[in-house]
Amino acid sequence: MSSFDPKKIQLFPTQPGVYIMKDESGEVIYVGKARNLRQRLKQYFAASGDGRMIIPYLVARIHHIDTIVVTSEKEALLLENNLIKQHQPRYNALLKDDKSYIALKIAKDDPWPAVKLVRYRGKPEPDGLYFGPYTSAQAARQTLDLLNKLFPLRQCSDQELARRVRPCILYQMKRCAAPCSEACTKEEYDQHLERTIKFLRGQDKEVLKDLYDEMHRFSENLEFEKAAHLLKTIRHLEKTVEAQHVDRPLGHDADAIGLYRYGDDVIVSKLIFRGGRLTGTAHFDFSNSAEEDPELISSFLLQHYGAMDEEIPPEIFIPFELHDAKNIEEILSVKRQKKMHLHCPQRGEKKALLEMAITNAKALFETQKSEQHLREKTLLEMQEALNLTHYPSRIECFDNSHLGGTEPVSTMVAFTEGLKDTKRYRTYRLKLGTKPDDYAAMFEVLMRRYKRAKEENDLPDLVIVDGGKGQLNIAQKVFEELNVTGVDLIGLAKEQGRHDKGLTEEKIFLLDRADPILLKKNSPLLFLLQRIRDETHRFTITFQRKRRSKQQIKSALGDIPGIGPVKRKALLKHFGSLKKIKEASEEELRKVKGISDANITQLKKDFF
Repeated sequence: MSSFDPKKIQLFPTQPGVYIMKDESGEVIYVGKARNLRQRLKQYFAASGDGRMIIPYLVARIHHIDTIVVTSEKEALLLENNLIKQHQPRYNALLKDDKSYIALKIAKDDPWPAVKLVRYRGKPEPDGLYFGPYTSAQAARQTLDLLNKLFPLRQCSDQELARRVRPCILYQMKRCAAPCSEACTKEEYDQHLERTIKFLRGQDKEVLKDLYDEMHRFSENLEFEKAAHLLKTIRHLEKTVEAQHVDRPLGHDADAIGLYRYGDDVIVSKLIFRGGRLTGTAHFDFSNSAEEDPELISSFLLQHYGAMDEEIPPEIFIPFELHDAKNIEEILSVKRQKKMHLHCPQRGEKKALLEMAITNAKALFETQKSEQHLREKTLLEMQEALNLTHYPSRIECFDNSHLGGTEPVSTMVAFTEGLKDTKRYRTYRLKLGTKPDDYAAMFEVLMRRYKRAKEENDLPDLVIVDGGKGQLNIAQKVFEELNVTGVDLIGLAKEQGRHDKGLTEEKIFLLDRADPILLKKNSPLLFLLQRIRDETHRFTITFQRKRRSKQQIKSALGDIPGIGPVKRKALLKHFGSLKKIKEASEEELRKVKGISDANITQLKKDFF
């Protein structure tokens, strides 16, 4: 029970203002606003209850209530927002700025800018143009893949660009303008960049007009090959725009705010429309909020658009009518320095956009805690922590082994989107000499694998070699000889210590870093890397056991006169193992194709 006496509410003022609820220790646990303070506070202690699930928990902790009377509801709204920012009450909806966001970034000061997928917390750094944020890495990657097909900007890292002297395969595929080898001028590259930015801003018609104009110029100059390539790009872009179901005839800038609640957990989704096209999304989750849904939306609007450096569009669609909508409009209009409107549409195109935001909020709620979301988050952390050029959608890992210096083998396992991709697993019997050489083994298997992968255009995003700096340097040498670009390389070496329950520390070696990276023992990224490495070891051991078994069978049957490779294979195919061959009767042996009575006699003499 609350230690606050509800009878005191009769002494509270009836003017508009803000109420501040505190617990026994004096900590502010909730801040609210009201047109009539006394009437609003009575609702919390009414016998019928407030109706919200979290309210009994809030009321039970109230020890003291302070009130601040103001002259208008607008002042109450501003004061409430400031007090929430100041005290961070437990039962208010708090918009945290430590959330991770996924966006596409173009660096401002780079002489040859590239579009990169990045993750940031709070506000992005003012070091480039950011597009998004996106609701998932998959959505961002799909946009990036489309950009790479439409506009030939570089996809390599800054280090790779600096050391490269000839174009890579992406240039031959017309996916890169190859600034590394001066295959294009700065003006030509900047033109591709400008079109990329326009496309990301939703200015599709302007991009198409530019492409058509350039295609006609090439045709007039009899440069038909270039004109044909541009026409192909135009058709791809037109098809993309036509298939973009989130394009709307609305035609102007707006944000749509959707809300989905399940108990005390709430997700607010924001869809960003620019020029009538969906150009970005963001979502925000809240727990244990004591605010009703309209109050939560009001608080969100002020915190998100008012307190943060956030672009305010001329119109924001909201899922509820707000009694303080006019005050919020005035506050945000002052910040925007232009008039803006809050609108709760009831029909038509605007209603459809709002429904899309609400549907998105529900879908996000259902998937946010899913395994897929956690895997995506871990892979994004991998890209950030290891400074990878690309999001590691497909990872390939290698391990080498031998039997006492003989029978050297290598294996490769593949993980796609953080899950085992067994159909891509590969085994290799190496052609080394009798002396085991781990570096030579790594060179051979990587050369064989990526020579073929490059021919088949089947390169992964990340390659992990089991070992330290030496193995990593071998991998780099292979990639340089094969002219493989756009694939990240790391080395993974196990530290001494227990290997159970994820307690082993791993040394992660990077090409451009002298010292290895050590991850925290409870890091999800460490667990994923260990799982990939352990799966590679397991697959290698399984392959070696099969090889050893075959060697034993070959040795056991190979010395028997009259039993050559063909008959040995027939016996094994029929019985499946040495044990069953030994246990077989003469009648059963005669059923094996090619086995004669003389062979049976010899088997009984030398093998049984």
